[in-house]
Order: sequence, then C-alpha cells, then structure tokens
Amino acid sequence: MDRKDKKVPKASKGQQGVARSFEHAYRGIVYAVRTQRNMRIHAVVAVLVLVASLLVGVSALELAALLLTIMLVFVTELLNTALEFTVDLVTEEYHPLAKLAKDVSAGAVLVSSVGAVLIGYLILANDLGPLTLETLDSIRRWPGHLTLVALALVTLVVLLVKALTHSPNSFHGGMPSGHAAVSFAAWVAASFLATGARYGGLISLVTLLMALLVCQSRVESGTHGIYQVVTGAVIGALVTVTVFQLA
Repeated sequence: MDRKDKKVPKASKGQQGVARSFEHAYRGIVYAVRTQRNMRIHAVVAVLVLVASLLVGVSALELAALLLTIMLVFVTELLNTALEFTVDLVTEEYHPLAKLAKDVSAGAVLVSSVGAVLIGYLILANDLGPLTLETLDSIRRWPGHLTLVALALVTLVVLLVKALTHSPNSFHGGMPSGHAAVSFAAWVAASFLATGARYGGLISLVTLLMALLVCQSRVESGTHGIYQVVTGAVIGALVTVTVFQLA
C-alpha cells in the first residue's frame, strides 16, 4: 500500500477531544447534582462549611484541607453514582454481587463523609464558639481568602441552580449563566479589594467593563439569553457582596 493512501489524523482532533472531555465531565457533575439527593446535600453542606471558614478566619493551610476534603467527598459520591449506573446497565435482576458492589461503593462515600466531618470539626470547632468581632476583623487581613471563598460559593450556587432548573447538561446555555456569575463576582471582589487604593475607582470600572464584555459575548454568541445572563450576574454580585459584608 502506498504511503500516500494512508489517512493522516488532523492536528486539531486532540484539541477537540480535550474540550469535549471537559464538557462531558461538566454534564456528569450537573446530572449527578440534579438526580442524586446526596450530591445536593453535599453541595449545601460544602457551602455552609465555606461560610463558616470565612466567619472564623481559618489559615491558608486549614482552608486547603477543607477544600481537599470537600472535593474528596464529591469525588467518592460521583464514583458511587457511576458504579450504580454501571451495575444497573449490566443487570436489572437482583444479584448478590451487584448488591455488594453498590454497598461497598456506598461505604466509600460514608467513610469520606465521616472523615470530612472529623476534619471540619478539628478545624472549626474551637473557633465557632467564641465568634467575636476580633475574629471577624482578622478575616480582613486575608482578602485572598475572601475572594477564593466567594468564587467557590458562586460556582456552587450556579451549579445548584442549573440542576434545579433542569438546564441543559453542557457548558452552553442554561439558567443561569456561569460566566456572567463568575465575572461579576470578580468585579465585586476587585472593587472591595481596591477600596481605599489610589486608583480604586479605575480598577473597579475596568473590571466592571470586562464583566459586561463577558456577558455581551454570551448573548451575542447565542449561548445565553439576556434573562439568563442578568440572573447569573445578580447571583455572582449578591453572593460576593454578602461574603465581603460578613467579613
């Protein structure tokens, strides 16, 4: 066979595969949150834990431990859901091994959840009791923590709203616009952090214009409607304002 007859794969195929893999992963997360009660419970608890860490002013290492613990619980719950779907696909009849597989995967979720509770208790228990104004003031010394917590909360809220409103399981479309929520959250965070700075007003204006450009691009591309973009922007702004006001 002549070498010329051999088909050469296009160079862009790998890039398309990476983008598509991210979209499939996002669909899986949204579907799990939408259909699995435990995933919704984990998401709500994660929001509460992040808010509590904001109130008590945890250190960077403690915040990293909390985030890793939250992600571990999410990962085990996602794997448990995937295994249950696989078992149901293989057989619809009762089988002891199928039941055992589901029980073991559920046990993994239980172990990670108990571990998360213990870690959260060890980190937050001593600080949740004596919540004083001094503790709240100390949070202001770590503006990066405020921004990180705000963006994490905005992402979780957007994910929950998309699941509850039965939005399409993809990056494109759905209620609300995640891009608008994150961009307006970044604008509010930048505005708070720039307060009192020499060019604080200019920084706030520039970040607002960038957020508006993001929203405009989502509407012009047909990915989102105006109502979806506005809703996302309101969610991002309100959640971030609340986080910074609590501090």
